Amino acid sequence: MAATETHQAIEAVFRIERARLIGGLTRVVRDLDRAEELAQDALLMALSEWPKTGVPLNPGAWLMAAAKRRAIDGLRRDKMLARKHSQIAQELDEEIDPVGDIEAAMDDDVGDELLSLIFTACHPILSAEARAALTLRLIGGLTTEEIARAFLSAEPTIAQRIVRAKKTIGNAGLTFEVPRGKERKQRLASVLEVVYLIFNEGYAATAGEDLIRPALCAEAQRLGRILAGLARDEPEVFGLLALMEIQASRLAARTAADGSFVSLTEQNRARWDQFLIRRGLAALERAEALGGAKGPYTLQAALAACHARARKVEDTDWNKIAVLYDTLREAMPSPIVDLNRAVAYSMAFGPEAGLKLVDEIAGVAALRNYAPLPAAKGDFLFRAGRLAEARGQFERAAELTRNDREKAFLLERAEACGS
Repeated sequence: MAATETHQAIEAVFRIERARLIGGLTRVVRDLDRAEELAQDALLMALSEWPKTGVPLNPGAWLMAAAKRRAIDGLRRDKMLARKHSQIAQELDEEIDPVGDIEAAMDDDVGDELLSLIFTACHPILSAEARAALTLRLIGGLTTEEIARAFLSAEPTIAQRIVRAKKTIGNAGLTFEVPRGKERKQRLASVLEVVYLIFNEGYAATAGEDLIRPALCAEAQRLGRILAGLARDEPEVFGLLALMEIQASRLAARTAADGSFVSLTEQNRARWDQFLIRRGLAALERAEALGGAKGPYTLQAALAACHARARKVEDTDWNKIAVLYDTLREAMPSPIVDLNRAVAYSMAFGPEAGLKLVDEIAGVAALRNYAPLPAAKGDFLFRAGRLAEARGQFERAAELTRNDREKAFLLERAEACGS
């Protein structure tokens, strides 16, 4: 194998193994920064050795062994310094040998090392923004620059966010392990929230010139698939995965050739990715088989499936969608769910039904400056023939959105209402 090909193979292997390496190392050295350094050291050793010896049969194990040796060497140095400075050799000899501990821990079957890293990066002690950035850095392997570009933030801002997140985790003395029982269930909600936050920012960008950022969606889907492989009995993990796969199937149809927005009812369904739809429906079936049919993510996936199963927009079962939203409203009370429920009712029972529901939530503080609210109301009014009122709502929505493409779409709808 040529040197260039070997280097490409090393980089590919490291991208695949990086998160698992950091997860396994973090559980032992109890330090995220140190674990990242050790993983990077293993990469440098591979870049030095593999061009001469060839790529090993089990490259992931080789990288872990290399990082393990470096961790042990560092621990031995620390022991020697501590012995010299503290003069407590006798006490150290009487205690459990930390080097032995590290070797034993490294040799253990740490099948949930990735899961422990995900649960740590998504700990609710951190803000949602910090959790997302840290997750993309540690598990996704994205650079600070890539994360900043994805979220339209300054690189120093993202860098500081990640540094503070690591420091918060270290100061809190968190154990780098998968929580059990009730705590696991509570923490899992935080993990799923972060993964879906990342997906949503890709599916419907909140700011900037682009409506969608497919790379972020793909990263969230990859994280979801990792979770599904590690937490095989958690229905909501499969519910979220199903939701993301089905929604992602529509990405190619959500924008026109010029980048402008195409609404769900106007999309060319032949452009929907049937492979992703099949994956999503299979994940939904798994979530329901695990008893999670009433889970918030599984219910949202069931809603997405209603659209995915309709070959033509006229085939959409809006009555079923309205019923599902009634159930989702009980499982996950939210003004956003109420707004989406109003949209479903407008399609199932007519625009006046949607207007009645949207008027009931118009005064909710969380929706006061939320562009989709006047956009939805504008659509209901337009379909009800109340064009002057609809125009005002579309213009209001255009003022509120921070996405340039969405603004253009809303202004076009306002123009379509006439003067």
